[in-house]
Amino acid sequence: MTTVSDILARKSGKTHCVSPRATVLEATRIMNDARIGSVLVIEGEWRRIVGILTERDLLTRVIAAERDPSTTLVSDVMTTDVLFCTPSTTIDDLRSVMREKRIRHVPVREDDGSLVGLVSIGDLNAFESESAACTLASLTDYITRG
Repeated sequence: MTTVSDILARKSGKTHCVSPRATVLEATRIMNDARIGSVLVIEGEWRRIVGILTERDLLTRVIAAERDPSTTLVSDVMTTDVLFCTPSTTIDDLRSVMREKRIRHVPVREDDGSLVGLVSIGDLNAFESESAACTLASLTDYITRG
């Protein structure tokens, strides 16, 4: 069975994080520079995840609310009800949760709470597309050799 750890093994790059005391402007610069749609919000020496800031948060709680991104703190507009998965979560389960909850980014953490990474719907789609292409190539090879 394919799991989140399979996606993380093929994914490159780091998980971008900000402090809840960062401004929205600082957070969006990180997001723009890295070309990503969210950043995890962490605090303390244990790097505890206290929220996530997504493009949707920026649209609804900053732009539509006409807040100044240079003075608005991430803690004032982030999503605090963060759903997590583990490396052993199946891809089917992750896709179901993302579809049902209408979320596009899910942090991955171990049972002890330590951060492993972040999986986006784009990561999930790319992985499944690559897997389908490999299956198709294998089947084509099998049929043409027979």
